[in-house]
Amino acid sequence: MTALQKMRGFVERYPGASDFDGYKVDYTDQIPSNGGIFPSGLVEVARQQDILGNIRVTNQYNFGLYCVFSKTPGDDIGATVNADWVMGFQAWVQEQSATGAAPVFGDIPNCEHITAQNGVLYDADDEGWAIYSVQLSVQFIKKYEVKNKWLT
Repeated sequence: MTALQKMRGFVERYPGASDFDGYKVDYTDQIPSNGGIFPSGLVEVARQQDILGNIRVTNQYNFGLYCVFSKTPGDDIGATVNADWVMGFQAWVQEQSATGAAPVFGDIPNCEHITAQNGVLYDADDEGWAIYSVQLSVQFIKKYEVKNKWLT
């Protein structure tokens, strides 16, 4: 399973995910009740080598989650519902990460650190829709064993 498939499946496990008609990759429509996941790649955060030459790399995947909600201009009640969804999602991601219920991306289970942050109203229109965005990231460790010809 790819990192994108893992993240998409993880987002779809959120109890509020049923408010949406799926999550497309790199795309959202300006129709309420749809969302999109935008992967932005892999970043190597740190690299360590032990005395045998084995490598331990801390990596981070970054994603953007965009959710389209109904929202008419000046509708404080609708805006509050939407903001509560975004904040609830961020709290849920933190809980899943802290309790080890998040998917494993690296080689060490229960060492994943998934965050959902900076939830914000990204765009809105007078026609009754609003797009909210959340930055998702997952830090994980990959291990690479180096066969040392001198030890065999």
